[in-house]
Amino acid sequence: MASIYNILASNYTRVGSTVPSKTPYVAVDPAKYQGTWEGKYGNGKAFKFTISNVVGFRAKVRYQSESNLNYQDVLIKDGSFKIGDSKFSLTTTGKAQVNTVITDPYTGTNSISTAYATLDS
Repeated sequence: MASIYNILASNYTRVGSTVPSKTPYVAVDPAKYQGTWEGKYGNGKAFKFTISNVVGFRAKVRYQSESNLNYQDVLIKDGSFKIGDSKFSLTTTGKAQVNTVITDPYTGTNSISTAYATLDS
């Protein structure tokens, strides 16, 4: 029984040690986000974000990369949002950085693939 309490205590400490962001959600300029964003990962695989219905700090996003397809309502905070295993971060007007967690199917190890996207005019 003591081992169960030790596991719970150690996990509680680990989870409790993360500090959440204290930045409030604020309305964003829809023109900076809405539209189709395209780019390629380092391995040559193309991806596309379609961002629509930006109201306040909320948006609807469609992410597609090869056979991956995600639709999700997102919250934009500090110029970024997450969808599936990807994080979209606005860097400058019309440019964004995309970080995606890639899991190796053979070893189970995770790595982060960084790519850049541009807003189609």
